[in-house]
Amino acid sequence: MDNKKGKGLGGMSIILMIVAVLLIFWVTNQSQERNRSYTLDQYREAVESQQVESAVIYQDKAVPTGQIELHLADENEVRYVNISNVSEEEEYLREAGVECELAAVPKESVFMSTIFPTLIMVVAVLAVFAFMRRQSGMNDGGAGAKAMNFGKSRARMMTDKDKKVTFQDVAGLKEEKEELEEIVDFLKEPGKYIQVGARIPKGVLLEGPPGTGKTLLAKAVAGEAGVPFFTISGSDFVEMFVGVGASRVRDLFEDAKKNAPCIIFIDEIDAVARRRGTGMGGGHDEREQTLNQLLVEMDGFGVNEGIIVMAATNRVDILDPAILRPGRFDRKVVVGRPDVQGRFEILSVHARTKPLGEDVDLRQIAQTTAGFTGADLENLLNESAILAAKQARMYIVQEDIRRAFVKVGIGSEKKSRVISEKDRKITAYHEAGHAILFHLLPDVGPVYTVSIIPTGAGAAGYTMPLPEKDEMFNTRGEMLQDITVSLGGRIAEEIIFDDITTGASQDIKQATSLAKAMVTKFGMSREVGLINYDSDSEEVFIGRDLAHTRGYGEEVAGKIDREVKRIIDECYDKAKAMITEHIDVLHKCAELLLEKEKISREEFESLFEQNTQEESTKQ
Repeated sequence: MDNKKGKGLGGMSIILMIVAVLLIFWVTNQSQERNRSYTLDQYREAVESQQVESAVIYQDKAVPTGQIELHLADENEVRYVNISNVSEEEEYLREAGVECELAAVPKESVFMSTIFPTLIMVVAVLAVFAFMRRQSGMNDGGAGAKAMNFGKSRARMMTDKDKKVTFQDVAGLKEEKEELEEIVDFLKEPGKYIQVGARIPKGVLLEGPPGTGKTLLAKAVAGEAGVPFFTISGSDFVEMFVGVGASRVRDLFEDAKKNAPCIIFIDEIDAVARRRGTGMGGGHDEREQTLNQLLVEMDGFGVNEGIIVMAATNRVDILDPAILRPGRFDRKVVVGRPDVQGRFEILSVHARTKPLGEDVDLRQIAQTTAGFTGADLENLLNESAILAAKQARMYIVQEDIRRAFVKVGIGSEKKSRVISEKDRKITAYHEAGHAILFHLLPDVGPVYTVSIIPTGAGAAGYTMPLPEKDEMFNTRGEMLQDITVSLGGRIAEEIIFDDITTGASQDIKQATSLAKAMVTKFGMSREVGLINYDSDSEEVFIGRDLAHTRGYGEEVAGKIDREVKRIIDECYDKAKAMITEHIDVLHKCAELLLEKEKISREEFESLFEQNTQEESTKQ
């Protein structure tokens, strides 16, 4: 349907261009004729000033009038003048000494002189009116200009002619694909479901963190089923004019019914399906009307009509309850972060077009990228390829991936930044303090890289751990170890310099936030108990309550503050004792950092081995 409109619009444009060229040619020709004509006064003046070298008099024998063709001597040009009496002008020219001859008037085509220019003008005017009518959407088949196209759907329809995405292109989502296979089967063979009275869900909501492959999964469903795929973003419905979004929803579903069976995919549906009547300043008329129309349309088409609405969001908690009930988006598919096997499969897919060196082990990369989404892994390999290209290398090596891992996780290193020797020394001991705790505590390490090179994130240095396992839950012990590690940099500064800096502000913020969550959200404090005192301070911004009040009294608030401080103090004492016990490693690590600026896991762990050997030698 869109292709036909595009072809019609292209044909009209060609016709208009041809007419315009012909019209310009004719007008130009007429203008040139006017420029080559002389008035009687100009003609007399040219003859008397002896500018005329010769002349040809064209005469129709039936009438005394005619036309003189003047050949000018100086300008080497021809001019024309209309005369009323041929014999008088012939005598005048001969007396003036101008050579002249008589000739019959050439016969002109009435069609070319009168009818053809008129036809051109008529066709041009009709074409312009037809084009304007088409652009303004006044005819039935018009696409409508942007100025008059507010109510039209902006969905893009993909068919078999477009690049097809199938389940083979989606790696690491085995269970999710299994859940959606019945949708594909219904679109291919709806009869076997209808005959047993089965109702296929009208709506499928894909929920999960950003970058996990929700949009790709929806395209794969359409590709497997071989049906048209309408894709649109939730923000494309909403405009500044009230009612436009509702009109676009109606237009989208009308197009879908014409192309059934098909799939409608709405990306980031939370932009239009947010909970109604909430948020700062009350409701949003345009968005709520759009949502209402979407609810009506999903109820409007019958069961098993062949239209399946799929949507993706990472904020299902702010969606309106009406859109989540059975009969609308009644099936939810959680698309989570991939496990180690899923990461390996995703890396294998993205590595198809990238030449890898012999030292690159995709399985090892998958093991060390716990928590990465599909988009993160694709970005990791892409950054690695960029680094390889910068070095004029035709393949990717393990060092490229190591550097890309740091760049993706921490930020680009600013090696050119000038840092004073004092700041470098403080940063070296700070990062060494973190690294020692990462190494000693069993559930937070091991260390991947320690660096005192400033990064684009504003950090003076960084210590990057290497998560080697996927975990569904965080235990109380793991959270306490995270807090302990966060305090290691500040403690190292106190021990070595007997002073503190502002460099640990972010570490303190993270430790405090985690300790407070343990007490108020996860029920990990015996003093406060198994009660959720979490205030959910973000709700006012995501569309819940404008007036936000604390759900507990001053006595409970005091208990919470005391518990948070107790957790921080206990972790602080533990971290200080561990760093003090390994003070020799702290000095060696800082010295090595000042020398090399960046050390790897192997170099850091060798410091502990050396320290153990030295202690055993002393004994």
